[in-house]
Amino acid sequence: MVKALKSREALLAASWIALIVIAGIVTPNFVTVQALRDLLTDLSILMVLALAQMIVILIRGIDLSVAANLAFTGMMVALIAVANPGLPTIVWPVLCIIIGTFIGMFNGLLVAELKIPPIVVTLGTMSVWRGMIFVVSGGAWVVQHQFPEGYLSVPRTPILGLTLFFWIGLIVTFGMWLMTTQTRFGRELYGMGGNPRAAEYAGVRVKHHEFWVYTITGALSGLCGWLWTSRYAMANTDVALGFELQTVAACVIGGVAISGGAGTIIGAVFGALFLGTLYNILPVIGVSQFWQQALSGAIILIAVYFNMISRKPPVRRILPQAASQGVQE
Repeated sequence: MVKALKSREALLAASWIALIVIAGIVTPNFVTVQALRDLLTDLSILMVLALAQMIVILIRGIDLSVAANLAFTGMMVALIAVANPGLPTIVWPVLCIIIGTFIGMFNGLLVAELKIPPIVVTLGTMSVWRGMIFVVSGGAWVVQHQFPEGYLSVPRTPILGLTLFFWIGLIVTFGMWLMTTQTRFGRELYGMGGNPRAAEYAGVRVKHHEFWVYTITGALSGLCGWLWTSRYAMANTDVALGFELQTVAACVIGGVAISGGAGTIIGAVFGALFLGTLYNILPVIGVSQFWQQALSGAIILIAVYFNMISRKPPVRRILPQAASQGVQE
């Protein structure tokens, strides 16, 4: 019990709840049932995208194109929905996942087969897909009245008091937990992150795993394209601009090691919940945008520092103290 209370996940969960309580004391309207439901709905997108980022960081990679993938897939499917409003609602998330999957496969091929550093690949594809949004849309926006009714209404469907958005986030969380803890593929990702060369010598198909990790990340980013456009009822060139940095920050706050090989799904989820709630609370209590950025940056630096010291290997004494004193004499 004591060990559980001292765990990173438990501390994050307690910090998240404390953050909401503090916000409720300062602004009581923040803790109404409807406000909390809206908060969890908003946080579901960051949760899913943080999990997509987490498995890439786990193998010592990074994907800076997740937000651009989200924006491009969201715009593509929004344009298709406007042109074909009579199609079944299930078509929209499926199309987003398919498009996002192909984007992830492209990243995976460049990283796994051509051995181009992940940060270079995804920084490049981030710019490519941001540019392609303008090309396919001609710079135009898709706004609320243009979407088919089902595109916007279905994700807002309440189930047991919470919207479908949040239930999708929970389903993705459970699926990712199963993959990383209950499958050989997931366990080997930790080995790759800890020591890629040793993992390869042990028979892990490193290139194969790298390709599929980026593919899964692309698919989840595509799913978020549908979630985002249906949640905010708009698609444009600036959708989720800079959101990729929030996903990295959520992972770091959740205890995922930037150096790879360490971190948990639950930690990444609570990191996303904490960071997303913080971003929602600061404007409500009147904190200026400049202080918001400074405070967020400080939290990230503190989280990185604690990640480093918590994983610092203990100093091992090779010789007994008495023997070492004898050598000195």
